Amino acid sequence: MSSLRLAVAGKGGAGKTTFSSTLARTLARRGHRVVVIDADSNPNVAVALGCDRAQAAAIPMLPTGLVSRRLDGGPSLTEPVPAVVERYGAVAPDSVAVVHMAMPAHADEGCLCSAHATVSGMLADAADLPDTVTIVDLEASPEHLSRGTTRHVDVLIMIVEPYWRSLETARRMSKLAAELPVPHVGVVGNKARSAADVEAIAGFCAGAGLVLDGQLPWSDGVLDADKAGIPLIDHDPEDPVVGAVSQLADRLLAGLQPSVATT
Repeated sequence: MSSLRLAVAGKGGAGKTTFSSTLARTLARRGHRVVVIDADSNPNVAVALGCDRAQAAAIPMLPTGLVSRRLDGGPSLTEPVPAVVERYGAVAPDSVAVVHMAMPAHADEGCLCSAHATVSGMLADAADLPDTVTIVDLEASPEHLSRGTTRHVDVLIMIVEPYWRSLETARRMSKLAAELPVPHVGVVGNKARSAADVEAIAGFCAGAGLVLDGQLPWSDGVLDADKAGIPLIDHDPEDPVVGAVSQLADRLLAGLQPSVATT
């Protein structure tokens, strides 16, 4: 398999981190190298992957001085991605590597332009890593799209819940994503409690011209795992959400069809 770079977006609380971490562990168990970039200024992915709290707290932020410019003007890193991951990342269960985007150290510090540029450069360089999946867990904001941070991903997945505000967030994000050279922009429904919820998500996507890549059911196991501080895939490997993520992993590895988001 060649490299695969995937970004996970959506409204706050939609389930991005649970999806990202479960997908990362699933792909790693299939023998792929997996790197997860926590691009949220309130990082939680390391713990969701299974790092203990002390290990997660000790992960340094990616230095903004790592970013440079390619000859074509695009972002790049001053060091190879594997070296950056080894130096600034941590190893989670199933050998998943996780790194953190830089975040403000002080109030009134200014914008995160250089931090976004570092993530963008890392994604650009990750294209050259064979048999490696790079997953970016995004903040609940369109800033990663408006800044073009995710312009180098192969797949953008928007996690939605079966209610209008969450779905409308995906529609708005898809309009921004359509202006970037992202080959596939899709939606994954989450927390569907009933057939009506499943239909609501499918109907909205059809009406908005959004590609629906899959749906995840509601599961009390997600809440139980979170309360216990254990990744869902460890808490209950047979949970229906784990199974649904595994099915989507099959589709990702097989290659999703290119798409263009529409209004």
